[in-house]
Amino acid sequence: MSEVTPDNKGNQGGKTPYKGSQGGKTPYKGSQGGKPPYKGSQGGKTQQQGGRPQRGPPLSPAQQRRRAAEERISKWSPKTELGKMVVSGEVTTIDQALTSGLPLREPPIVDLLLPDLMEEVIDIHMVQRMSDSGRRVRFAVTTMVGNGNGIVGLGRVSGKLVRPTITKALDRAKMNIIEIRRGSGSWESSTTVPNSLPFEVSGRTGSTRVTIKPAPPGVGLVTNQVGQIMLRLAGVEDAWSFTKGQTQTIYNFASAMFKALEKTSTIKLLPGQGDFHNMVKGAKQE
Repeated sequence: MSEVTPDNKGNQGGKTPYKGSQGGKTPYKGSQGGKPPYKGSQGGKTQQQGGRPQRGPPLSPAQQRRRAAEERISKWSPKTELGKMVVSGEVTTIDQALTSGLPLREPPIVDLLLPDLMEEVIDIHMVQRMSDSGRRVRFAVTTMVGNGNGIVGLGRVSGKLVRPTITKALDRAKMNIIEIRRGSGSWESSTTVPNSLPFEVSGRTGSTRVTIKPAPPGVGLVTNQVGQIMLRLAGVEDAWSFTKGQTQTIYNFASAMFKALEKTSTIKLLPGQGDFHNMVKGAKQE
């Protein structure tokens, strides 16, 4: 038997070259029998029919934290006595939770009682320390929470990663929430709406001293950016602030103002003073 070697170039049954032949593999563009392009063809693969489903707009970090909080609530099983009372329905408002005398140790309690809580991250900075093995870097995060209606909280946590540390700082702020007392304490004010504070209060952290004085309607929040965020989250519309000491340290300033706002609910009032200054504690009842 004789061996027959196929000739690729001259044989009709052999494999034809890529370009310039009808029976071979046609090029991608400009050919009828080739593979149609992805877009603009009826037989092609489209996103709506068989492709990957279209994604919505990306979520902001605040929306991502809110979704994570909702998932945490759905999987949450209370361990403290206050948490069990909230789940059973014995405690339905944040005022009842704060006046119950039980410690607030679970952030999902606040998520259930205050679904419209607003969150703010006011400071993120690195904290370094030297050790035998080298330099250790951590991140210190300061956050605020509030509903804009007499509820405000402050938290500060340090950690190795930024995003988990922000979540922990927000949980710390939720567990440190307080109710403040608002009113129209300015002698220039003639309104019955509690737009400011009922009286002058002051707080101190380190060398930073902050004094908040009530103001009439229309003045606004006369303070720095950190103070404006805290007062707005607390529901204060008009106020003057006076500071002393090293006010550039963000956490010290925020902590001093937080302590000043806390004094509005702890100071004892004279008989009839609450009605005279149109005071309201915590959330205003519509």
